[in-house]
Amino acid sequence: MIDDVFCKIISGELSAEVVYKDDDLWVIEDIHPQAPVHLLIIPAKHFLKIEDLKKEDGLLGRALLLADKMAHDHGLGDKGYRLIINEGEDGGKLVPHFHIHLLGGKRLGPKIVE
Repeated sequence: MIDDVFCKIISGELSAEVVYKDDDLWVIEDIHPQAPVHLLIIPAKHFLKIEDLKKEDGLLGRALLLADKMAHDHGLGDKGYRLIINEGEDGGKLVPHFHIHLLGGKRLGPKIVE
């Protein structure tokens, strides 16, 4: 396993508030939430970027569907939510492990950066 924070969480080396997990995907609470609901959808297997997921049949689609389910489970279905994938240094990716941010629970507005 690669030595990033998400791999350490999945391997049990670090703790996290786990909301959901199966053999392929984990959902954890973000430790620096940017909204009342801020979850991270993470593949259990290490992938650096979106391109790496093309070899995994349907995993990206399952991750997006899981994000939608988590949004509904957390009461965001009627009000809306935002999914964010940061890709690369200029895209703001801080952890070198593919993940999806799910944010909601307040009006987020049309802009990502003010």
